[in-house]
Amino acid sequence: MSSEKMKTAEAAQYISKSTGWLNKSRMNGSGPVYLKIGGAVRYLRTDLDAWLDSKRRTAIYDFANDNRRAQAAAS
Repeated sequence: MSSEKMKTAEAAQYISKSTGWLNKSRMNGSGPVYLKIGGAVRYLRTDLDAWLDSKRRTAIYDFANDNRRAQAAAS
């Protein structure tokens, strides 16, 4: 398990999002898991990878999306 800790800007670049998006996602819970160490926010690469893997889809529409097939493709 990688314990590499990334700052918000590094994590945003890694997942191809803006730092603003990551900041907002921490407020509403829609983004990747993060660490709060004192006043510092850090992201583990493994958590970012897990979040990216959870976004795999097989179809545009939710009713047609086959999550099991998408997750199997990630393995």
